[in-house]
Amino acid sequence: MLAAITLFAIMLGLGLGLRLEALGRIRERPGLFLRVVPASCLVVPVVALLLLQLPIGQSLGEAARIGIALMAISPSAPLTLRKAGAKGGDRELAALLQVVAALTAILSVPLMADLYRAAYHTSAWDIGSTEVALQVGRTQVLPLLLGMGVRHRLPDLADRLESPLNKVANGLFLLLVVVVLVAAGPTLLPFLGRNADGVLLMLALVAFSLGLGYLLASRGRDERITVALVTSMRNPGLALMFASTYGQGVVGLKVAVLAYLLVTVLLSIPFLKTLNRIEAGQAEPGG
Repeated sequence: MLAAITLFAIMLGLGLGLRLEALGRIRERPGLFLRVVPASCLVVPVVALLLLQLPIGQSLGEAARIGIALMAISPSAPLTLRKAGAKGGDRELAALLQVVAALTAILSVPLMADLYRAAYHTSAWDIGSTEVALQVGRTQVLPLLLGMGVRHRLPDLADRLESPLNKVANGLFLLLVVVVLVAAGPTLLPFLGRNADGVLLMLALVAFSLGLGYLLASRGRDERITVALVTSMRNPGLALMFASTYGQGVVGLKVAVLAYLLVTVLLSIPFLKTLNRIEAGQAEPGG
């Protein structure tokens, strides 16, 4: 409940600050969207499957293996917006890429789930488009469109609401982090200790995703940061929903999803610092 309310507030606040004219960026940069969205929705899950087929991947426990798979097939992380804004990325571009990826996920998630089922010769985990559409629509698309509608129809009201709502969303996010740490902390650290090979595969996949996003961007530091975050950060809310629906008998599965999220956040910190140093060096005379 807290996660859903927090996500709704974040997306509503984003919509209040996003003008309809921003949608024109999709028309102006179709090549960027045609590179980034398939990379996030299709390439990352396929690479994850290839890693899981390696001997180190086949030796993983069930929870770690399925947790990696669920995060890999779940693109469009809403917290990308917050991180892009905080780390000097293009928040508007992140929002547009996220929405397009979220809509694409309605088709890509069932497709990738079928690919994984075929690879592991199982009839379980038959994920359909309807449940993905409901989760994405309810928690991401609906509040975003609602905020954009208020901005378009009632701009003065949007101006008054945007700052207070963003403060509320930030407070809810911090509260959510505390609740998750308190609830999952006692089991998260032991899980990481018992699943060193799983953590190694998570690191490899996140590093690949960050590097892929960096290479797909074509304009400046802000875009590189944004695209790297969009391709690397997955949607834990979607993955946890699948874990609750299909993986109730898999002990430690939700902890594995949180472990992947933690690895992503921790690895993105040195990546972004390195990227900032590179960009700063190139900006200097003779750099």
